[in-house]
Amino acid sequence: MSDIPISKEEQHPVGYWHRLDDGRLQCDLCPRLCKLHDGQRGLCFVRGRVGETMVLTSYGRSSGFCIDPIEKKPLNHYLPGSPILSFGTAGCNLACKYCQNWDISRSREFDTLADAASAETIANAAVSLDCRSVAYTYNDPVIFHEYAIDVAKACHAKGVKSVAVTAGYVNPEPRKAFYAHMDAANVDLKSFTEAFYHKVTGGHLAPVLDTLQYLVHEVKVWVELTTLVVPGMNDTDEEIRQMSKWVVANLGPQVPMHFTAFHPDWKMLAQPATPPASLTRARRLAMDNGVRYAYTGNVHDSAGGSTYCHQCGEMLIGRDWYVITAWNLTDDGLCKKCGTVCAGVFDGPAGDWGAKRLPIRLKNYTVA
Repeated sequence: MSDIPISKEEQHPVGYWHRLDDGRLQCDLCPRLCKLHDGQRGLCFVRGRVGETMVLTSYGRSSGFCIDPIEKKPLNHYLPGSPILSFGTAGCNLACKYCQNWDISRSREFDTLADAASAETIANAAVSLDCRSVAYTYNDPVIFHEYAIDVAKACHAKGVKSVAVTAGYVNPEPRKAFYAHMDAANVDLKSFTEAFYHKVTGGHLAPVLDTLQYLVHEVKVWVELTTLVVPGMNDTDEEIRQMSKWVVANLGPQVPMHFTAFHPDWKMLAQPATPPASLTRARRLAMDNGVRYAYTGNVHDSAGGSTYCHQCGEMLIGRDWYVITAWNLTDDGLCKKCGTVCAGVFDGPAGDWGAKRLPIRLKNYTVA
C-alpha cells in the first residue's frame, strides 16, 4: 500500500468496498482485500481512499493506444486477422517478478497516464480506424473496472466488441459485473502450483481457477489461456500435464492454450530465456492430454502457431507470426475438408491486418 497523495483530478468514486470496525475501508474488488486508511492507495496503486469513499485514480486516462493484430493478445480463435484497438492504464493487482510490462503495471508516475480519452472517444476511434474490437490490456483491466465497463458500453453501442487481457484475479461480484460487458478474454494461467503464484506473483491460484470456470460455464465470453513458460519454475512435464488435464476436465477440450516464451525482465533478469523446444514440448503434452488447440508463442514457429482440425488434422489457419498464410474454414467456422466445427468466433474470411503495430493518439477522434 502507498501513501502517495491522491489529487482532486484523480478522484473518480467507485464501488466494491466496505467500512471495517476499526475505521479502515476494505477494497472488495480483488482477493487482496486491501484495507486502507484515509489517503492510502491499494497495492494496485490506482484504487485508493479519500475521506469516507474509494476512488479510481486512472479513470479516463491511458498509458497509450495502439492498433494490434488480435492474435497478439493472444486470441487465435476470435475474429482472426482483424485489427484490435489496444489500451491500458497503469498499476496492477499482482506483483509478477517477471512482468514484461512492468513500466506500466508497476508505474507510480502521473505522466504514465498522459493520454486522456473518454469512453465515447475510444469507441468512436475504434469505428473510425476499422477495428472490430477494443482490448483492455498492457495492465490488468480488473483494476480500472469502472472505466473499462464504460468503454465497453460505448463500444457495444457502436457495434464494437470488447476483449479483456487479464490474470483473472478478481472477486465474484465485480467479476460478474465486468464480464457482463466483455465478449472475449485471454486469461493468464501463470502456473498450476500455489507455490509459484505465491512466490512469483504475490497472488493465489484458486481465485484464477474459479474465474476460469465462471467464464467458460456462466457467461457467453470466448476464452483462451496463456501460460508464460519460465525455465525451472513452471515448465516440468508433470505440471504441464496436470494443468492440461484440469483444463480439459473443468473447462473443456475446446479452450485454446498458449505456451509462450519468457525473456529476462524486471526482477528476473538472471533467469534464462525459454528454449523453443520447451514450448514445443508443452504444446505436445497439452494435446496428448486432450487439449484440441495448443500453441507456442513469442517464438518463430509456424507449425506451433497454426490451427489444425482436431478431427482430420487439416491445417485450418496457417500463421507465420501474426500473418495468416492459409485459411481452410468456412465462413461459420467449419473445416472445409471434413466439416468438423472449429471452436471459436468466426465471421466470414480472415482479416488481413497482418503483423502491423500502429501506435496512435486519440486527440483527432472526437465523439460522433
